[in-house]
Amino acid sequence: MRSGSRPVTDLSPAPPKPCTGQDDGAVAAGERAAVRARLWERLAQWMFIVPAAAYLLLFFGYPIFRNVVMSFQQYTTTTFYTGSAPFVGLRNYSAVLSSDLFSKALLTTVLFTAGSIIGQFVLGLAFALFFQRRFPLGGVLRSLLLLPWLLPLVVSGTTWKWMLDPDTGVVNAALRGLHLSSSGIPWLTGTSQALVSVILINIWVGIPFNTAILYGGLQDIPTHLYEAAKLDGAGPVTSFRHITWPLLRPVVSVVLLLGVVYTVKVLDIILVVTGGGPADATETIATQSYELSFQQFEFGRGAAMSNVLIVISLAFALVYLRAGRRARNV
Repeated sequence: MRSGSRPVTDLSPAPPKPCTGQDDGAVAAGERAAVRARLWERLAQWMFIVPAAAYLLLFFGYPIFRNVVMSFQQYTTTTFYTGSAPFVGLRNYSAVLSSDLFSKALLTTVLFTAGSIIGQFVLGLAFALFFQRRFPLGGVLRSLLLLPWLLPLVVSGTTWKWMLDPDTGVVNAALRGLHLSSSGIPWLTGTSQALVSVILINIWVGIPFNTAILYGGLQDIPTHLYEAAKLDGAGPVTSFRHITWPLLRPVVSVVLLLGVVYTVKVLDIILVVTGGGPADATETIATQSYELSFQQFEFGRGAAMSNVLIVISLAFALVYLRAGRRARNV
């Protein structure tokens, strides 16, 4: 080596440092921290789920369970004093299903539900399409349209009962004033008119719900599709058929399904307006279950009738959902 020259640097790799206990402890601590973080995350998720699940079990699951148990017992007013409710098997179901009133109540329920759903949906869709256009006071009118939906059903039923009164109601008074009817129409006392009356009232109550949901669905349809269709010469009917209806179909499915579930169990309006009469013309399965339980105090039979209503609703929901799934897969 020459004098004054720098020593050659050793470029060989340094030997690896041996692992110490501190490094192992840091890795273990990191793993424990990650496990604790996952546990806290899972706990936070359950903190959101448990209250909702407890609410459903307490206020929905337990009443349904008790209702099913009661339907197999002879549960009457004496049960409250003696605490005894003998098990009777399917006797309650046999009694309610074999009664002459059940077949009539089932037919009335079908007619009431079908008439209400058709009227609510058609008028609700018409209002939704109407309010899709921008015009002065459109927001105010949409707000006022929600009023029938916000009112308690007892209030709505009482008001319509006064309006449709055959003698003093404003509807017959208007018909007489316009010379459309000399004696008036027995809206609530005629066996054929009473069912039509409660259907019309229920349509009036349900229009805001259908309008609000369908209007929201219309807002999600891209406007450029209508602009392109207009450039191609498509009119309003063609645009509705090929753009609005196909894209609105998922919302329509939800509206119809919820409408049937809500309508098949309507009780307030019928009880307030007609009470199931005249001559059981407006007696539905829901009102019959109420009468068996709280007027005749046959709680076991009333529970059986309400379970029949639940089964009918579930059957319709399953059939409708399966039909909708097949339509989407085609």
